Amino acid sequence: MWATASRMALAPIIMLILVQPGEWAYWTSAVLFVLGSATDWLDGYWARKYNSQSVLGQLMDPIADKILVLGPLLMMLSIGRVDAVMVFLLISRDIFIAGIRSAAANQKIIIAAGPLGKWKTAIQMVSVTALLIYQPLLSVPVAEIGYYGLWLSVIFSLASAAQYTWNFARHSPSPSTRPL
Repeated sequence: MWATASRMALAPIIMLILVQPGEWAYWTSAVLFVLGSATDWLDGYWARKYNSQSVLGQLMDPIADKILVLGPLLMMLSIGRVDAVMVFLLISRDIFIAGIRSAAANQKIIIAAGPLGKWKTAIQMVSVTALLIYQPLLSVPVAEIGYYGLWLSVIFSLASAAQYTWNFARHSPSPSTRPL
């Protein structure tokens, strides 16, 4: 659980560093973001290895991911590195999925993250890191890779939202069998 909590704690630190002047802020925030992203993988690895998956962990893990990603995205929105539309779509998708998960939990249905959601998260982690660095690296246009990668993550986000909706509808009792 400490890995999940550390992702949530890193987001405001990254946000504070990112608004500081100087290239050091970009690199420091990128390194901290990579460390936070690594804890996501580590958290899942430990939970599977030690068979210590918990309901709280399943609930908090995606929330920690969202806090880690959305904090820096909001700061990058304010400094013009990302578009408001992409941030709006990502936040809207996350709110929508939270509603689906809540409705599913109310019906005692667990909808696990699908492959599209996992790809979305991986693409976001790489794209946000690139956007935090922002400077060309060995003639590689890091900012452009991050920007277009984030748009790709928006596509995966919307597709995974459709997948969640489909899975919920498939497992949800039909309206005629629900008690009034």
